Amino acid sequence: MTAAVPRHTSPVLRLTAAVLTLLSVLLTVLVAATWQPLMDADRSAADRLHSAALTHSGWTKANRIMTDWVWDPATMRLLMLAVIFWLLWRGARLLPLWLAGAVAVGWVLQYALKAGVGRDRPAWAHPVDSASHAAFPSGHAMTVALVSGLLLWVLSRVPGVPAGLRYAAWTAAAVSVAGVCFTRVWLGVHWMSDVIGGALMGAAIAAIAAVAYGAVERSPRAERSEVRG
Repeated sequence: MTAAVPRHTSPVLRLTAAVLTLLSVLLTVLVAATWQPLMDADRSAADRLHSAALTHSGWTKANRIMTDWVWDPATMRLLMLAVIFWLLWRGARLLPLWLAGAVAVGWVLQYALKAGVGRDRPAWAHPVDSASHAAFPSGHAMTVALVSGLLLWVLSRVPGVPAGLRYAAWTAAAVSVAGVCFTRVWLGVHWMSDVIGGALMGAAIAAIAAVAYGAVERSPRAERSEVRG
């Protein structure tokens, strides 16, 4: 049985990609310009959550487990790698390469922005966790949003998937993105705008990748990518 791959991109997806990109750029500009209202909001949120993290040590340990194992960028990239190999095994060619390229673009953009913006991480007299590199954007949030977005897109291309599975996938993605954003601020290694920016950028790259793939599919010379079962 051959599962046909849709060869169109919805207007909603194109609009989503544009909005996410615009919001990502706007937030990056505000962070780079150290816009004071945003800096004040970041400090207020960080102070409240760090105080709670010091008080609730059990919850802090749970957050460290989630951020170091479940939502760690390496874990998410391994998940994407497994999906890429699955697609290759099912006979797809262009799609796995596209997914790998999108993840690579996200990785490069993340470190380019960290170096370019050069934002310091929160500093505490009694830290509960530590992290390296600059703060903006959050690599954890960006990777989770990017991989989650790409996986949801791949799932949408496979016909016959039960509605319950689709709802479960969307729920898992939403919980993962929200969870990793909360966790990184709770542990005191990121500002609120770092994780929001990372999540927006990851989702934007996933949406742009989906839109661009749809354009390539419509090209007469495009390699036909199919998922065979």
